[in-house]
Amino acid sequence: MEERKPIGEVVHYYAKIKVAVVKFNQKVEAGIKARFKGATTDFDQKIDSVHLDHEEVDAAKKGQEVGIKVKDRVRIGDEVYEA
Repeated sequence: MEERKPIGEVVHYYAKIKVAVVKFNQKVEAGIKARFKGATTDFDQKIDSVHLDHEEVDAAKKGQEVGIKVKDRVRIGDEVYEA
């Protein structure tokens, strides 16, 4: 199995509203399926929406930190892969 490279990393998590702030290292469009993976994190979910400065955007550009609603808890340092 080939080793997949992460497309982003969780840099913050807001537990009450279940929003992860993810810094992406490539362009990522809303609608893709992503896998969140870390020491105690491992789940797939569709990225329904991407928010930048509290505004919904179609995609995150490389290097941007964006908010993504997540279905489960994530932790700072968790990696994000395209599923």
